[in-house]
Amino acid sequence: MRRIAAPAVAAAALLLALALPAAAQVTVTDPWARATVAGQKATGAFMQLNSATDAALVGAASPVAKVVEIHEMKMDAGVMRMAAVGKLPLPAGKPVALAPGGYHVMLMDLTQPLKEGETIPLTLSVADAAGRVTKVEVRAAVRALTATPAAPKKP
Repeated sequence: MRRIAAPAVAAAALLLALALPAAAQVTVTDPWARATVAGQKATGAFMQLNSATDAALVGAASPVAKVVEIHEMKMDAGVMRMAAVGKLPLPAGKPVALAPGGYHVMLMDLTQPLKEGETIPLTLSVADAAGRVTKVEVRAAVRALTATPAAPKKP
């Protein structure tokens, strides 16, 4: 009976390993969103993403916004411009910052004001190199309107 059980256990372990989602390969650190004032209908969410394998951030969603997009801000002929991007590459082993003034998750047509001290849910859609899309659930702290990324911790 032991000879039968060992191959069955090995096969089950292999199937489980193959079924693990690519999202398990992406880590999210310091997720936060900027608070809003009364009547404000849009804000940004920021974080650092790190993928163990080549992947791409291809979408995002949140119940606090009717429209959620990945955006890039960049200088163009001396003017800061913001535009949606279809995907943001996540190179293996290289951290990708979503920060004010650069790439970020844009939350538009907000369903409620975001107040400092709250936490909001975000769902990130990540595509692996084969195009399989998995979801990464994130809880982002809402920080003050004047918030900036946290200073790196000193060793």
